[in-house]
Amino acid sequence: MSPGLIGRVYKDGEVIVRQGEVGECMYVIVSGKAEVLDQKGDKEVRLALLGPRDSFGELAIFDRERRSATVRAMGQVRTIILDQKKFEKSVIDQPWLAFRVLEKMSQRIRELDREVVELKNAAKRPTRVRKTKT
Repeated sequence: MSPGLIGRVYKDGEVIVRQGEVGECMYVIVSGKAEVLDQKGDKEVRLALLGPRDSFGELAIFDRERRSATVRAMGQVRTIILDQKKFEKSVIDQPWLAFRVLEKMSQRIRELDREVVELKNAAKRPTRVRKTKT
């Protein structure tokens, strides 16, 4: 870990970020795995599985809006936590970080685009109505 960066270790099952909370920082996983979850009431849907060198919460660096998902540790997870100032400094010191964040954001946008197309295509398909004998 680079000097000046804040790290934290999370235990198995511990929530790292909670959906709906306002974010002010991003995370980079140093070791371990975490799951990204969408929560609707008591129901959870796993959106992604993250591992070492994966980042999450990047949007908070740019817009400081509410978190769009919950991220929970699966086993012990060690992270680096970056607020906007630390992110900017880290990008100057380690340009690969900016590339990695942009690369990951691009992948997520492509995945979302594919899902939108699939949903639109599914919505356009006519539904078959079965006639029942009466």
